[in-house]
Amino acid sequence: MLKLILNRLMVSIPVLLAVVTITFFMVHAAPGGPFDFDRVVSPEVMEKLNEKYNLDAPLYKQYFDYLVSAIQGDFGPSFRYPGRTVAEMIAIGLPITFELAIYSILFATFLGITFGSLAALKQNTLLDYIPMSISMAGICIPSIVLGPLLSLIFGIWMGWLPVSGWGTYAGDKLLPVVTLGTAYAAYCARLTRGGMLEILGQDFIRTARAKGLSEFRVVVVHALRGGLIPVVSFLGPAIAGLLAGSFVVETIFGIPGLGRFYVQAAFNRDYTMILGTSIFFSALIILFNLLADLLGAAMDPRVRESYSDE
Repeated sequence: MLKLILNRLMVSIPVLLAVVTITFFMVHAAPGGPFDFDRVVSPEVMEKLNEKYNLDAPLYKQYFDYLVSAIQGDFGPSFRYPGRTVAEMIAIGLPITFELAIYSILFATFLGITFGSLAALKQNTLLDYIPMSISMAGICIPSIVLGPLLSLIFGIWMGWLPVSGWGTYAGDKLLPVVTLGTAYAAYCARLTRGGMLEILGQDFIRTARAKGLSEFRVVVVHALRGGLIPVVSFLGPAIAGLLAGSFVVETIFGIPGLGRFYVQAAFNRDYTMILGTSIFFSALIILFNLLADLLGAAMDPRVRESYSDE
């Protein structure tokens, strides 16, 4: 297990360095700058602004200065939110984004495991075809389409649910959670079905049934544990993807989370905000992938043996 952690950490360092480097030079290569206001600014004021934020230095020096600060956990001040640092903006938006991601992954895993298990137990019947067809539709419809569609149906036509906000009105969290979690519920359903079918065909399942164990015990205690290993491996990238995918959903539903700040930073050319959130999300992706690998290793002895043999 220790070797697994060390291997992942050794890979994460060059990955984060690549993220910082690529993002830094991409944002600086984009046309315009963070202080291209609609109104005309005098050259003296522009010079002072560039000097204050170190934008008058050569690009390579800006890069190395930022890299040293980022290693120390300092992502710099926000260009568009005077008096606030990027770390403070992340601290403001992250709890809402994280809450949205947690609700969405709970929705996705519950729905996906239920549909996938049902489809595996009723293979090649309507209870298999219908959930899998719904899952395929959930994968194919992107959140940028599903969100407005759900808002139109349940918010405008039927008037059942609010179409914007987060924690302001009753039920305003439901549509964002369904929009963000639907695709991941579909993936979970397909992975659960595949994993369950593989386990249900094993000899130890036939032995358990031959011993007279109830079908509920065979499925829940024996089959489901092994069948969920692919789902557990998927949860790490899924949570990271939910955090990153919240950009679109937060913008659609007007949720004041970190994803919305990131989108606004892109439009405002807020260099430090773009860089800070990119690094932060990359670190979260690495962390959740590591946690998923550890959980998968705990559930599957073959993974532990592969690392112990190295």
